[in-house]
Amino acid sequence: MSVNSSSRFHGGVRGAELSRGSLLFGGPFGRMFRALPPADFGTDDIQSEAALKVLAAKMLAIHEDSKNGPDPEESGISAVYTYLGQFIDHDLTFDPASSLQKQNDPDALVDYRTPRFDLDNVYGRGPDDQPYLFEDGKHFILGKPLNPTGTNTDPHDLPRSVPHTPGAQHRAIIGDPRNDENTIVSQLQGLFLKFHNKMVDTLGGDFAAAQREVRFHYQWIILNDFLPTLIDADVLAEVLPHIKAGTDVVRDPPRLRFYKARDEAYMPLEFAAAAYRFGHSMVRPEYQLNLDLDAPFPIFAGSAEPGTLRGFRALPKNHAIDWRLFVDLEPLGWGDAADQNNPNTKKRTQRAYKIDTSLVNPLGNLPPDIAADPSALALRNLERGWRMRLPSGQAVAKAMGIKPLADSDILIGKFTGDPADTLVPIDHADFKGAFVGNCPLWTYVLAETIEKQITIETTEGVKQQTARLLGEVGGRIVAETMVGILLADSSSFLAQDPRWTPMPALTEAGVFGVRELIKAAL
Repeated sequence: MSVNSSSRFHGGVRGAELSRGSLLFGGPFGRMFRALPPADFGTDDIQSEAALKVLAAKMLAIHEDSKNGPDPEESGISAVYTYLGQFIDHDLTFDPASSLQKQNDPDALVDYRTPRFDLDNVYGRGPDDQPYLFEDGKHFILGKPLNPTGTNTDPHDLPRSVPHTPGAQHRAIIGDPRNDENTIVSQLQGLFLKFHNKMVDTLGGDFAAAQREVRFHYQWIILNDFLPTLIDADVLAEVLPHIKAGTDVVRDPPRLRFYKARDEAYMPLEFAAAAYRFGHSMVRPEYQLNLDLDAPFPIFAGSAEPGTLRGFRALPKNHAIDWRLFVDLEPLGWGDAADQNNPNTKKRTQRAYKIDTSLVNPLGNLPPDIAADPSALALRNLERGWRMRLPSGQAVAKAMGIKPLADSDILIGKFTGDPADTLVPIDHADFKGAFVGNCPLWTYVLAETIEKQITIETTEGVKQQTARLLGEVGGRIVAETMVGILLADSSSFLAQDPRWTPMPALTEAGVFGVRELIKAAL
């Protein structure tokens, strides 16, 4: 088996053998570790594809029961972070030509979204170029009202087209169509529309000032809430020392060792095709939208069925999200005594699944209108990373000066603590040696997560719960990419006003994160 061969281009992918990133396009995809050879998993393409299919099958969680109560695979991380991660991804990248087709050329891919945290997935091209997003050139148009639920007393759908053809989909009229992919990210998009509208009112109708403040608050959340929630604190401190020190980025500036932007920011393939896909393992099989619905909904179901989280359609009026079920909005004990003593109560903040080397069953067979050939998300991720010629996880660890995980420590399965849920190590005989010292980067990032006890608020009080946080390779790639993009953006708060802080009226005990943004938008 040839692990480091660079002489096979998987169907003639032009430029795949080159170690550089494109210098020809604004917002290009590039490589963080340009000198590393790509990983192959067999002596030819057929063997590599076969090995990846076996690995993808092992990563599929088996016997996944539908649960609305506490689950052994739950982490201490609120479910909203899964979909905030999806929202952030849609802000950073939009590659309409991306697919698993063999003509993919990583050095010719163009990032059609600006690699900036500028909310162009919300603002589009602005009120002058896309006036149909705004009602008066300042405020976003909101969609039809939904039924009030919980603290979400004035919910709305996204604004939608009215098709002439009976039965046609009512597409959302928003800056990025992907933010209507599912019910949860759709309503998160709606929160940002409302947050902007309230900021416009707060600042006396000044659109430009409101847009700047919304962007700065969003960027603050990324640095001070999203990354600290998902990355091990010691790993993050190597990139953002000010968070652990309790200072600011002027006194303790960010430290980047591997993200090296040249003339402008770029999107590393190691991030986009591997490390940032950690969120796929956080997805639950079902979610409870609000307390008025009798049961949780599966993340995928037939598009014509009402009991589904599928997107690209007008939301049923009773599908408004009670955000208390996705993030800790309420003070302790918002459920009554019976709720607090019932482990399966609906009145609970749903938690994301642990970041591990497993994906829930629904992601193993995506509906044909979403993905096909292959329909398994794990296999799509593995094949895309391989076709993008990514190096192995061990190779990246060595380039970072980190001792790679032993093959016996790269475990495939659910990290619940039950031996039956951890299936096999990466050097198991089923893989026929394809991954010995040669683990796909995405799988390696999931396997190296670090178990930590974190403090969460529940209806039963403050508790300690286990979470798995991104480790040295995955955490470093994600943190350096996001921080590097912010530093390279002349319009970010790090560039314009590094000591900027959120509006005091929006903070709670000096803290502003996704929880406080949701409260402000509601």
